[in-house]
Amino acid sequence: MDIDSIRLWATVASIAAGTVFPAISIGWIGSSAVKSIGRNPEAASKVQTMAILAIAFAEAVAIYALVIALIVKFVA
Repeated sequence: MDIDSIRLWATVASIAAGTVFPAISIGWIGSSAVKSIGRNPEAASKVQTMAILAIAFAEAVAIYALVIALIVKFVA
């Protein structure tokens, strides 16, 4: 394998891991938030705020993976 194909596979791996794992965690966060609101509807605003914040942090991981993929593809 030459260096270009190794770069391509590293880019693919970082994009794949950077989209699959945050997607799973965002689904888990959303599911837990809906269950919590279903159990205690009075706390819906607090649960919703915390869930949106947690989803934003999980989405940041995907953005970091995109940055790493672009660095591997074009710089390294």
